[in-house]
Amino acid sequence: MPRRILRIPVAVVGSLALAAATLTGTAGAATDTRTGTTAAAATTPSHLSGTLADGATWIADVPADWNGTLLLFSHGYGPAVAQNAPSDEARTALLSEGYALAGSSFDPQGSWWALNSAERDQFATLDAFARTVGRPSRTLSVGLSMGGLVNAQIARDGAGRVDGALGLCSLVAGGVDLDDYQYDAEYTIASLLMPGQDVRLTGFADAADAAATAQRLTDAVIAAQATPQGRARIALAAAYLNQSDWAPGQDPPAANDPEGQEAQQFAWLSQGVLGFIEHGRWSIEQSAGGNTSWNAGLDYAALLRDSEHAGQVRALYRKAGLDLRADLATLTRGANLRADPGARRRLQASSTAGQSLAVPLLNLHTIADELVPVQQEAAFAERVRAAGDDRLLRQAYVARQGHCAFTTAEIVAGVRAIDRRVTTGRWGDVAEPAALQRSALSLNLGGAAFVRYRPGRLVVGRHSS
Repeated sequence: MPRRILRIPVAVVGSLALAAATLTGTAGAATDTRTGTTAAAATTPSHLSGTLADGATWIADVPADWNGTLLLFSHGYGPAVAQNAPSDEARTALLSEGYALAGSSFDPQGSWWALNSAERDQFATLDAFARTVGRPSRTLSVGLSMGGLVNAQIARDGAGRVDGALGLCSLVAGGVDLDDYQYDAEYTIASLLMPGQDVRLTGFADAADAAATAQRLTDAVIAAQATPQGRARIALAAAYLNQSDWAPGQDPPAANDPEGQEAQQFAWLSQGVLGFIEHGRWSIEQSAGGNTSWNAGLDYAALLRDSEHAGQVRALYRKAGLDLRADLATLTRGANLRADPGARRRLQASSTAGQSLAVPLLNLHTIADELVPVQQEAAFAERVRAAGDDRLLRQAYVARQGHCAFTTAEIVAGVRAIDRRVTTGRWGDVAEPAALQRSALSLNLGGAAFVRYRPGRLVVGRHSS
């Protein structure tokens, strides 16, 4: 079988690291790009930019008919470039609705996993906006993917600074859980599809080292797909990864079709997901200062029982004539990775959202998200309930495949919904799928697919807060 060259998909990177406008300005000032003059509080500039104390940049756009509400946008995983909207189309639509938009790059000296600086830089952006333009009558935080984790932290810590928050495809289970369940999938592929081979899964020297591991894992998955035994083991790895079984361009597989489910999980795994995962692990280890994952003593049979895909895995193992218990015993017996305690503590401190809430938070998620599984919403909701703040949380779902694959209409409907919640002081039906669908369709901005949905349990097998 020919070797496939693995690259992080352009569409995936684009959804997390959008191209930004040219940045100008210096600390404590901002430039009106229409005139080239420094903006004073009495003016209403169309575009502003500046530099924060740690070197991060910020940008803002203010419409001429500003409604007084500022949307503070936290961008996703990617280069440290200031962004203030999920997409160019969303920016145009939100400005047309009268919202001002602002956001920062996060610390440009740090890792792409910028949780060490992101919340601080976002609050500093609010201060810069207030000095330059004036204090908004209302501020709503909005976050995408990794920025959705930042957004959840702002919803926790932002009392008096933000009034509500909207999360989009948010990584709300946090970095510790992310690294753990992704490691379980990587370890399963390496152990069962590459037995006897030395495969580096942590401690990458650089991005190229991470990419090399991703390529080897992907090649192993592609080769394994040719046999029933390989397909069964791919399904097992996908279960630990919380991998969606609905791939782009395909209809959802039937609940009683394990082969169809695995084929669509394979489509995700063979088309760049592992490349993104390994690059992300390298960035997280940079940020935390070491390996944050462990599996020493983990029972992989018990872990599988937590998965909504356990029945699919068992069916494929039976069809392939494989002994599932033997494979699970192999994984449990070989589980010996230990985390760097300091690195894990640092990641826990910077990159969790578990979680009290100070302001209302609405999270939107596609139900077939290949990079931030929708099951993260279930883990997050459990933590919010444990903190006694579930009255402040609502979650809504879109029936579509892909990470952050929202239409502009769905994004604007989400902003309208959280704005309405803040205005009225109650949720009412604004976060219900039917109401969100009506709101989105009324915009004529690309359609909508809000549905009533309840995500399954996130398969992690370790406890983190």
